[in-house]
Amino acid sequence: MLFYMNEFLTAVSFALDFIEMDLAGVTSNHGKRTAYISLKIAKELGLSFKELHDIVALGILHDIGAVERGLVRKINTESEYSLKNAEDTVAHCSIGENSISMYPFLTDVTNIIKYHHERYDGTGYFNIKGEDIPKMSQIISLADEIELNFDLRTNDFRIRKEIHDFIKGKANTHYSTKLVEAFIKVSSHTSFWIDLKDNFIAAALQKAQPKYSVEISFEQIRSITQVLSRIIDSKSQYTQRHSKELSEKVDVMAQFYDYSDEERFKLIIAADLHDLGKLAVPNDILDSTSSLSEEEFSVIKEHTYYTRVALEQITGFEDIAEWSANHHEKLNGLGYPFGKSHKQLDFNSRLMGCLDIYQALTEERPYRQLLGHKEAMDILNDMCKNGFIDSNICKDIDIVFSSR
Repeated sequence: MLFYMNEFLTAVSFALDFIEMDLAGVTSNHGKRTAYISLKIAKELGLSFKELHDIVALGILHDIGAVERGLVRKINTESEYSLKNAEDTVAHCSIGENSISMYPFLTDVTNIIKYHHERYDGTGYFNIKGEDIPKMSQIISLADEIELNFDLRTNDFRIRKEIHDFIKGKANTHYSTKLVEAFIKVSSHTSFWIDLKDNFIAAALQKAQPKYSVEISFEQIRSITQVLSRIIDSKSQYTQRHSKELSEKVDVMAQFYDYSDEERFKLIIAADLHDLGKLAVPNDILDSTSSLSEEEFSVIKEHTYYTRVALEQITGFEDIAEWSANHHEKLNGLGYPFGKSHKQLDFNSRLMGCLDIYQALTEERPYRQLLGHKEAMDILNDMCKNGFIDSNICKDIDIVFSSR
């Protein structure tokens, strides 16, 4: 299929917004603004089309290490988590570098995330100096520092002047003179600052970024979606392998049903991303060891809606979005978020729903130990009797996994 990398980036950005909502209580659009500023500077400096494409991706992803669960826990034990506190750690650079390894960049981006806090005079985390710092690292560093130190959401003339003075004061220490001059030039236009405001940044970035598409198979796309799957699974200590193992079970069942390779990989991708919306659910709810209140459960129920919104933005993902978002719908209409009935749920939606329950039951959760195959099947069969899930699919699951 023709895969639009920009649309996938939008979904990635959406996912990172979810994490910000959880950790900071608001969506600051930090990644989008960093990407936009970086892109404008990179264009001024004459970077190639492929480099421009990659710097947008890197701008969006540059703080992916700052939201890694282990780092968040560490910061919370020492102070209170904030994105700025996370950025003040060398760990987030190395974690981020490792986290983007599976993303299909168009150029060699080795060490760009790792070195995005290096300073031109060599006083950064890794003491890399001058032009030894990758150019894209330098650009992202400048954009990132502006975004972190100034409120660009509703910027005005006074703040714009402060930013210019701030960046000029860092020439030849934090940044090269050439880089500073490029920023001053691109930011001399009123439109630059308006685009950075909350009401406009998403549309401005989408319009400005280079459009790139590639003819690619769903098998190849699957290697890309694993980037998001790893982020999703790292959300909670109790779901660290949930999406991964659900994808494995989906693969087994797809082969059992003799699916074509395309259908099989589409279903695996749907499993990879089915809990994307859980990134917006606070960890104190996901990791709760007690019964959830009605209000808390209502928050949980929103996650499949967010999954749909994110995946619907990707052309060619229509089936994938459907199967991913339907995994908590029930045949009797008592599921969520839409309360669909059996007539509205195709076979793969039903299969995903059954397997998600089976996978959840056979893994440890904060409120119970993992269950064995027979115990899990007893629960699934009860749900079949009460009209919640597909009995024929459950019989097949029993056949396939009873001996595994």
